[in-house]
Amino acid sequence: MPPLAIFDRAIVRMLPAVPRPLVQKLSERYIAGPELKDARETVRKLNAEGKVATIDVLGEEITTKDEAAAIVRAYLDVFADIEHCGLDSGVSVKLTALGLNLDYDICRANLRTVVEDAASRRNFVRIDMEDSSTTDETLRLYRELREDGHDNVGVVLQATLRRTIDDVAALADLQPSVRLCKGIYVEPPQVAYQDFGEVRASYVRALDVLLATAGHVGIATHDEWLLDEGRRLVAEHGLGPDAYEFQMLLGVRPDLGTGLVREGHRLRIYVPFGRHWYEYSLRRLQENPKLAGYIAADTLGRLIGRSNGV
Repeated sequence: MPPLAIFDRAIVRMLPAVPRPLVQKLSERYIAGPELKDARETVRKLNAEGKVATIDVLGEEITTKDEAAAIVRAYLDVFADIEHCGLDSGVSVKLTALGLNLDYDICRANLRTVVEDAASRRNFVRIDMEDSSTTDETLRLYRELREDGHDNVGVVLQATLRRTIDDVAALADLQPSVRLCKGIYVEPPQVAYQDFGEVRASYVRALDVLLATAGHVGIATHDEWLLDEGRRLVAEHGLGPDAYEFQMLLGVRPDLGTGLVREGHRLRIYVPFGRHWYEYSLRRLQENPKLAGYIAADTLGRLIGRSNGV
């Protein structure tokens, strides 16, 4: 295992013993904050930089119908705030936060409420993809909404999953809005590619087909090689700026994002907020050791920089 990978995994193993304030310090650049006002101000700053946003309400750890209903109400507040403040932002939802692990019908009803409220305000909902145990139900719910006439909804596909190229083909009749990412969940070899190069190759294959068949494609990556491939494929397909956009996480490789905007590409930043920031931070870092190492090194660099008067 490369030395950097060993460092990243060592950081992850230490996380449960790390004091909560330090975890917050590690993740503060990557989460807008605990309250809606924090997301609002973050999106305002992004919009001023020529970037658009997607707001996510943290809360996948729900265990009751009432908790899922509270997440729905939080999204309705987000839509009202976006409209009132004139922000350029949609939202993303995780189906487990809307009750998918409790009951399919409860989740469907909650998702429909969110999507219909978004439609009434001319806004958009992205259904996030979670681990592979939820893939079939996620795609089923997406198709149900689209076939019911809801066009203000998109979905996410993960290049790490072996099934993704087949899912791209299965969705083609919908001319879907798809966000393509690598995927962060730890999956068994029979389900997901394990080799870094294989994941990259899968991403490029899926992106090439999506750019030819989907209605809109979100190219979600911080991988410079994949960004170059994305630029190349967009040019080869002769697509205009309304057919695609690049997407990144708040606080991760902002230099790359700013460069994309300067080149004239549309860039969307994923902006999570909520009181479940601690659970989100631990899970995100544990699921992606490379991100944990990057954040730790970045935070250390900033602290050293400040101590040196930089």
